[in-house]
Amino acid sequence: MGRLANRLFGGRLGDRRIWRRGLVLAALSVLVALVMLLHAQIPNVIGNLGSLTETFLPWLGLCVPVLVLLALARRSATALIAVLFPAIVWLNLFGGLLGDKAGTGGDLTVVTHNVNADNPDPSGTARDVAASGADVLALEELTTSAVPVYEQALASTYRYHAVEGTVGLWSKYPLTGVRPVDIKLGWTRAMRATVTAPAGQVAVYVAHLPSVRVKLEAGFTARQRDTSADALGEAIGHEKLTRVVLLGDLNGTMNDRALNGVTSQMRSTQGAAGSGFGFSWPASFPMARIDQIMVKGIEPESSWSLPETSSDHLPVAARVNVATSS
Repeated sequence: MGRLANRLFGGRLGDRRIWRRGLVLAALSVLVALVMLLHAQIPNVIGNLGSLTETFLPWLGLCVPVLVLLALARRSATALIAVLFPAIVWLNLFGGLLGDKAGTGGDLTVVTHNVNADNPDPSGTARDVAASGADVLALEELTTSAVPVYEQALASTYRYHAVEGTVGLWSKYPLTGVRPVDIKLGWTRAMRATVTAPAGQVAVYVAHLPSVRVKLEAGFTARQRDTSADALGEAIGHEKLTRVVLLGDLNGTMNDRALNGVTSQMRSTQGAAGSGFGFSWPASFPMARIDQIMVKGIEPESSWSLPETSSDHLPVAARVNVATSS
């Protein structure tokens, strides 16, 4: 170990300068660690900076190898030791997502996909998601002209379906109790239905929360999304059935405090039974998981992302166990 250290620091392990150099790098390491550790304390007052940080929080881990290389280039022992701080914090936050937690059980497969209003091939997208083997399929960002295309393409696979506004639900099992869910937008972008699966009834919510924008003059503009998230969380909180599944594009990650109204009462299937981060957007180079499958009173067995379609989002899927859930 001593030989390796001497080689890294040019044979000057006893040189006090290797401890004095790189203090700025050490300070940057501590800053990155503190941002990750105290992200919940970053205020949203100015440009929703807290939510913006939380949306891309996992990517701060890329700072660690960069800081290591800079510390080695600077031949600074202080900076190299300081890098351990953000590395440990990142592993504490996200290390659990690196392993494969998928099981082999489950009796209901669900899929959600934001199909993109400007999708050039809705029929092809419908065939792609139907081929996933989903028992229950949720689609978001449906346009009036595209709905008949999806209905026709999915008719042979799904006997039951319902569309409310710009969201729809297709199911191999009967749908009852279908109604829109008011998420305070003035038009319908959320719905609720009871799916009578072989293992029991499940309340399924489909939602497409308002988009957020990053603007130089306004920061991370998300007020409308946040209001809708609270309304969705309230609706789910009043659900009478004990088994609940939420499918949709929430335009936010599980780390985003603005979704607490939903995330505080539901589990992410990706976090509980997935492999990796399961990023879903943008499809060409996924950087965040804003398309979510969450459950309440149901045990997740596996969760994964599906191959790219003609949309700018990836479809996401999960297999859950309804029969053994309370």
